[in-house]
Amino acid sequence: MGKDVIIACDFPTAETTLHFLDRFQGRKPFVKIGMELFYGEGPEVVRQLRRRGHRIFLDLKLHDIPNTVKKAMSVLRDLDVDLVNVHASGTVRMMEAALEGLTRPDGSRPLLVAVTQLTSTDQQALEKDLLIEKPMEDVVLHYALNARRAGLDGVVCSPLEAAKVHEACGPSFLAVTPGVRFPDGDAGDQKRVLSPAQAKSIGSDYIVVGRPVTAAEDPVAAYERCCAEFID
Repeated sequence: MGKDVIIACDFPTAETTLHFLDRFQGRKPFVKIGMELFYGEGPEVVRQLRRRGHRIFLDLKLHDIPNTVKKAMSVLRDLDVDLVNVHASGTVRMMEAALEGLTRPDGSRPLLVAVTQLTSTDQQALEKDLLIEKPMEDVVLHYALNARRAGLDGVVCSPLEAAKVHEACGPSFLAVTPGVRFPDGDAGDQKRVLSPAQAKSIGSDYIVVGRPVTAAEDPVAAYERCCAEFID
């Protein structure tokens, strides 16, 4: 899997999602299915999008005791998605268990990445709310190293940390980066953001883009702008 733009389909229903994707007229963007859509529609929405030919990032951010996560992953592996995630703060053992559950009997599996720190979390929140007094970059890199130790394929991090993740974990260790906004757009509730072009230059492997595309007056043009800045 090479560099790509993943559209965050954070919609409440399958109908809304499919109607949105119909606007792409035969193109099959890589899409993210998050909690809102998955909890509202269940696994069938994943199957619908697979039948349409979309690659899928199933963004459920599992975080529980290792055995529970392992069992949940053994269910998700049969949905034939391309990418799934857990929270790195669940510990190395939990990430190892997730990998065990995600791996099919024939050895195949989706890519598995771990969320380091949400892009809505800044240094103040890290210290005040989570009582983590280390610098954000140090925390992200520590979690990334734990994910690599557990055998995962990469992490979800801010594009601001992508280059450091590659330095610490190697160039093949994926940096999947939300928190991408156009320079002339609204950052919304995101705190650690860069543009698609900046994310490309700093080393992101995949960018996850939601509202700059889904809420745009012309979503297809916004998506193409992302691709032009990040891939081309």
